[in-house]
Amino acid sequence: MAHTIIGIIAGTLTTIAFLPQVIKIYRMKDASELSLTTFSIFSLGVLFWLIYGILVHELPIILANSITLILIIAIIVMKLKYR
Repeated sequence: MAHTIIGIIAGTLTTIAFLPQVIKIYRMKDASELSLTTFSIFSLGVLFWLIYGILVHELPIILANSITLILIIAIIVMKLKYR
């Protein structure tokens, strides 16, 4: 049980870390300083973490990586839109 709580806290913190970036890009309509390569590779890594979480039935991993993947995809879409 304690490991699940720690996983939820870790997942929450690492996931919400991307929220300020999403908000900033959306407000400024500028993502020119972000690396598309970095965010693309990172999104692939998050996708594999999500698959892993599903395979091992670990809710903290599934939830955190699902939300993180959505935020990262939003950043990539805005990066392409606001070139």
